[in-house]
Amino acid sequence: MTINKAVEDGKLTVVLEGRLDTFTAPDLEKELGGSLEGIKDVVLDLKGLEYISSAGLRVLLSTQKKMNETEGTMVVRNINDIVKEVFEVTGFDDILTIE
Repeated sequence: MTINKAVEDGKLTVVLEGRLDTFTAPDLEKELGGSLEGIKDVVLDLKGLEYISSAGLRVLLSTQKKMNETEGTMVVRNINDIVKEVFEVTGFDDILTIE
């Protein structure tokens, strides 16, 4: 999985490509964990994400909770049909803000 990050004016944009699974979720968790201080808005662009497992969902949920605690926002953008179906089946489409 490829993780590209950009920070501008308190907004963190993360673009993911590949598979977010048991093997790559710790990498994303580490990248996000070290990048959230002082961040008010997180945008996760999943246009290149081919697959997401429960480990990946856990990282997204954890990040959403951290943003809620700091009264920040998190938006998920550009999900494909496969990821959208996973979000719908797991109820994450009700938890996350998806654009």
